[in-house]
Amino acid sequence: MRTAERTALVRDSALVWLASGVVGISFGAIAVTGGLPVWVPVVMSLVVYAGSAQFSAVGVLLAGGGPFAAAVTGLLLNTRTAAYGLAVADLLGPGRASRLLGAHLVTDETVAFALAQPDPARRRTAFWISGLGLFAVWNTGVLLGALAGSTLGDTGTYGLDAAFPAVLVALVLPTLRTDAAVRRSALLGAALALAVTPAVPAGVPVLVALAGLLVHGDRRPV
Repeated sequence: MRTAERTALVRDSALVWLASGVVGISFGAIAVTGGLPVWVPVVMSLVVYAGSAQFSAVGVLLAGGGPFAAAVTGLLLNTRTAAYGLAVADLLGPGRASRLLGAHLVTDETVAFALAQPDPARRRTAFWISGLGLFAVWNTGVLLGALAGSTLGDTGTYGLDAAFPAVLVALVLPTLRTDAAVRRSALLGAALALAVTPAVPAGVPVLVALAGLLVHGDRRPV
């Protein structure tokens, strides 16, 4: 891939990185102001690296739940990445090390950005550029938020947490415009997620939305 194409991918990924950094700062600040030591959100972000699962696990801990309950909550909310892993399995490379690292980088944002690219080579490059950059920015944001603590508070108060879903919508819009099967799946998934949102914990509607894939039909070759 040419240098100009890589530069364009970095530029486009920067929008996701910026949103991730904002949410990471919020997570670090929430965890520390809730009473957790600085090292907890920092280590969790390095090892677990899953935004919704981390927020939910910290919420359980701050509410008085034990580590086991927090871990189970995080695992439940992160099961959707198993489906994401299947979608990008061909992009990770043949080596065991690259597959292990690539699996750790699988997130909603990285997968959406990679699959939005027009060809396999560009998807592979986009996955690694987006994934490595996102990992670095998220963990930097969490560290800054944890160190700042109560000085920052919850950045969601300022509406900055809306940056993440807005970026995701921007990533998938081109595919929604051109692929009727994807539109059907997205509409069904969104309807199901909205229907169950009032009755289930945060993060579960995303899992329910995967049922929209049932109306997609045959998967196009990558």
